[in-house]
Amino acid sequence: MAAQINAQKFQKMFVDTHAHLYHTDFDADREEVLLRTRQAGVDLVFLPNVDSRSIEPMLSLEAAHPGVCHAMMGLHPCSVGAGYADELHLVRTWLEKRPFCAIGEIGIDLYWDKTFRREQEEAFMQQVAWALELDLPIIIHSRESTGIILDLLEPIRQPRLRGIFHCFSGTAAEAQRVIALGFLLGIGGVLTFKKSGLDILLEDISLDHLVLETDAPYLAPVPYRGKRNESSWIPLVAAKLAEVKKIDLGIVAAQTTANARKLFGM
Repeated sequence: MAAQINAQKFQKMFVDTHAHLYHTDFDADREEVLLRTRQAGVDLVFLPNVDSRSIEPMLSLEAAHPGVCHAMMGLHPCSVGAGYADELHLVRTWLEKRPFCAIGEIGIDLYWDKTFRREQEEAFMQQVAWALELDLPIIIHSRESTGIILDLLEPIRQPRLRGIFHCFSGTAAEAQRVIALGFLLGIGGVLTFKKSGLDILLEDISLDHLVLETDAPYLAPVPYRGKRNESSWIPLVAAKLAEVKKIDLGIVAAQTTANARKLFGM
């Protein structure tokens, strides 16, 4: 609670770069969640798409909260299967219909199932190509695949290739490769978990390379671990990051917000 109270000093300085607030987990109290989000000083929330099923609720949420919620467009790796071409076609159709703030959430996930690894790589690289064509950042899901994704991206390094490694959980060496590639590290509730090791990894990484996220409704920070996550808890992540780096919370808020706004062109 102390972290939330202190955060009031820095109203409108936090950004949640990754939250699925359109998820059915919020159907009963979504407006209350958005109200708490604003009251906590989080005035921008970026919404990653998952697949064809999430587009309508995501866009409806963006329409209901213009200027606060911003939609991305992409195909999540866990939704890539044998018939992924149809899903990708829909992503491309939407990218041609209207502007989006980023292409995401895209990537490779080898934690649950490796059956469609090749298809995941193909879908990922196709969406990266669209991001370069449209000059949009990409939001990368890299569970158990950070090194693989870096190997795919490093040969095509260029100024237009930019984005966030969402929920970064790689090694210190991989973090440096991410930074060298010009990407940001997305830091969320995992930072507050005991023995995550993320606190040690971040000690020597400049705030210039970090943004805050929740991944709501997943990965709630301590003391809410195991509960439904929400964007109003971003100050808890920021407070832990300030503790780790031994700096003022206001500095964390201001720099991570500036990083997010720059990336998304806000």
